[in-house]
Amino acid sequence: MKYLLLVCWDAERMNALTEPEPGEPRDEEGFPWLDDLQARGIWVTGDQLAPSRRARSVRVRDGKALVTDGPFAETKEVVGGFDLLECGSLDEAVEIAAGHPVAQIGTIEVRPLWGN
Repeated sequence: MKYLLLVCWDAERMNALTEPEPGEPRDEEGFPWLDDLQARGIWVTGDQLAPSRRARSVRVRDGKALVTDGPFAETKEVVGGFDLLECGSLDEAVEIAAGHPVAQIGTIEVRPLWGN
């Protein structure tokens, strides 16, 4: 079964990060949590997201698109990344989420994909 981990952490800290230029290579330092999941064949895909200051929220009301800056609500935490896992159970996905480094400073929301 597939599970999406929504990696949520402090909006101010995330907005303070300096982003790489488009096409600039990423710093490929080791990430033991991810290295372990890849070796076990559990990790499907994932990535860090650009800061919420670059986000746009889109709603359509009465046929008109309403676009606002940033995430959908004033909040202290924002979605900063995601990981898609292939796990045997929700309990396994929760255990893996508890080991994510951001879980110590933010929140990891575990969601099964629809129909799983």
